[in-house]
Amino acid sequence: MEIPADQSLLVVLASANRDPSRFAGPGSFDISREDNQHVAFGHGIHYCLGAPLARLEGQIAIGSVLRRLPEVRLAVDGGELEWRLGVVMRGLQNLPVRFTPGGRER
Repeated sequence: MEIPADQSLLVVLASANRDPSRFAGPGSFDISREDNQHVAFGHGIHYCLGAPLARLEGQIAIGSVLRRLPEVRLAVDGGELEWRLGVVMRGLQNLPVRFTPGGRER
């Protein structure tokens, strides 16, 4: 596609990992997804130096919740979740969950 010299162009990086031709179910959160060659932390010389720390923090946080609250579930239908709209960052407004109080750590 050729873009004329006098036109503006907006590159939306937030859409990069949501390409249905690259990812099956791109709108689904699937921690078991295989062949997950996403660009969430950039690529090449622009790769995020903090990526290993962010991955470790995610593993610790999600692992801790699942160990301590093994019965944690969404409190609403997934279609009812409200998303923040933006071209830079995509995320939930809130994440309502249900769990059994006093869950034991495994």
